[in-house]
Amino acid sequence: MVSLRFPTLLLLSLRVLPTYAQDASPEDTVNPSTSANLAVKVSTSFPSSEIFGIKLVNGHPTQALLSFTNDEASPINVAFVGGSLWGPDPKTNGATSRIVRNVTSTRYNVEIPAGEKESVSYSFAAELHPQELRLQLTAVVSNEAGTMYTLNAFNETVSVVEPDASLFDVQLIFLYLFLLAIFLGTLYFVYNTWITTLFPQKARTGKGGERAKRSSGGSKKVDPADQVAVLGADGPAVTSGAKAYDESWIPAQHLNRPEARRVKSGARPKSRGKPE
Repeated sequence: MVSLRFPTLLLLSLRVLPTYAQDASPEDTVNPSTSANLAVKVSTSFPSSEIFGIKLVNGHPTQALLSFTNDEASPINVAFVGGSLWGPDPKTNGATSRIVRNVTSTRYNVEIPAGEKESVSYSFAAELHPQELRLQLTAVVSNEAGTMYTLNAFNETVSVVEPDASLFDVQLIFLYLFLLAIFLGTLYFVYNTWITTLFPQKARTGKGGERAKRSSGGSKKVDPADQVAVLGADGPAVTSGAKAYDESWIPAQHLNRPEARRVKSGARPKSRGKPE
């Protein structure tokens, strides 16, 4: 019977505080628990908090440590821990507060014997614009009879901040490399698609010797001092600025061309006929 009543009473106890406080500021909110005679104390600390206050970093979990002290004569059970973030209500120009965001509710079912102390770790995350809000944490406990009690665990101002940017952040480095690769790929595509069509390249034709002849004009005399000896497989050869080939393998009869004989215009060729 108690197990069936437990979830219903728990949901009702978690909803009482936000519903009651919609028209009131968090400082004026009365603890809705019936724990007037419940000798249970709870305190909350933030191990990673700074000297200048508690900061909720966007995208990073915030760790809270709730310490319970049971001064009852019987054990109690820590059922749930939840909370909400409060901010000024723009409809009333900040005269009242409203719930900005509900934080995660975590189930524990941790039993604390009579006269003992127990701590539970509570973690939650926030994704909000940087601002100052009031954080309310509520713990729901039950006694042996199954009666539910809501305890106010924390009610103070916190700051929502953005994470610190670092040049050595691995995620940022990969992001920059990815964006750089996309940028370079886009430039390469634009260059090959449009730039090369506007400035076509001339086709390169001709052999090395022909290019050398065209560059020298074919009429420039080469100084013997400018000749360079080249040692080839068939022996030494001499090259110049006007010749870009090895002459050692060319036969001499092809290099030394015979000169044409001059014939007098008045001379008649001898007849080769038979004598009479």
